[in-house]
Amino acid sequence: MKEPEPITMKDIARELGVSVATVSRALSDSPKISKQRRLAIQAFAREHNFVPNVIAETLRASRVRPSKIIGVIVPQIPHYYFSTILSGIEEEAYVRGYSIMVAQSNERYDREEQICQRFYENKVCGIIVSQAKDTQKYDHFKKLIDSGVPLVFYDRICTGVYCSRVVVDDYMGAFTAVTHLVNTGCRRIAYYSSPMNLEISKNRYNGYRDALLRRGLEPDERFVKICDNRADAEAITPDLLSQEEVPDAFFAVNDDTAIGILYTAKHMGYRIPEDLSICGFTNGVRATACDPMLTTVEQRGMLVGEEAANILIGQVEGSLPKDKVEKRVVRTRLVIRGTTR
Repeated sequence: MKEPEPITMKDIARELGVSVATVSRALSDSPKISKQRRLAIQAFAREHNFVPNVIAETLRASRVRPSKIIGVIVPQIPHYYFSTILSGIEEEAYVRGYSIMVAQSNERYDREEQICQRFYENKVCGIIVSQAKDTQKYDHFKKLIDSGVPLVFYDRICTGVYCSRVVVDDYMGAFTAVTHLVNTGCRRIAYYSSPMNLEISKNRYNGYRDALLRRGLEPDERFVKICDNRADAEAITPDLLSQEEVPDAFFAVNDDTAIGILYTAKHMGYRIPEDLSICGFTNGVRATACDPMLTTVEQRGMLVGEEAANILIGQVEGSLPKDKVEKRVVRTRLVIRGTTR
């Protein structure tokens, strides 16, 4: 069944026998309109689920078409990997004649929920999103899908929502990295993970675990920590390296965390990689700015972004059906540098 067209200010004006300007002023709570009329117009708008088209109002005199704007939600813009994905999205969108509107959730569910609502109000043609770390309820995503808004996840996918996604091969990236550590003589390998409610965390943990088991090594849960940033790595690593039995290698969920381990271990007198091997996951610019340079898993963020934009635009333009889930996996590769033997 075709969804009803959303009500406009012109519709409200016609139904109530007033001008569009009067409706606009009433919805803006302008004192130029009597309080009684303001309340009546506002009540009618609420009853008929009126949503203001902010973009249309802002760009009324512009040649930019609101239907060619993609909303993009980024957990953290300064994060190298997310910024490269954003660059890939923008590049593909530009080539296809689209613009992007970017918002940062800052890893907060409440902000993510508000951004989704604002994007919907702004009539974006679709939304590309990587969920915030603390998102555990998905009603805001389901509401978008139910409203006919195309939705594509990248990196951190939401398994509770049936929609398209683009991810890197997190399992194989972790499996390859840990296998390399074992093959170079490491036996007590610690893993610093992001929160386990995230699918990427589960996949990388499974890759870490299976690589150890494949080589006859039993995973030691004492060496598995929830730690996904440099500050936390610098805070918890001294305790781990001060125990009677210490790790001889670390595999970290991202480069910043790995660099925090590297910095701490060197200050504690450990030689890298003679005493301790370290491997990250990203291959950002910082991986070659540390000493020694970081062995890491390359994620290819530009390609992830391009694929996500390609799917969304395909669904918007009809070359891909909205009700069909597209699942694309970008392969990783291990980049071996000076922090491993």
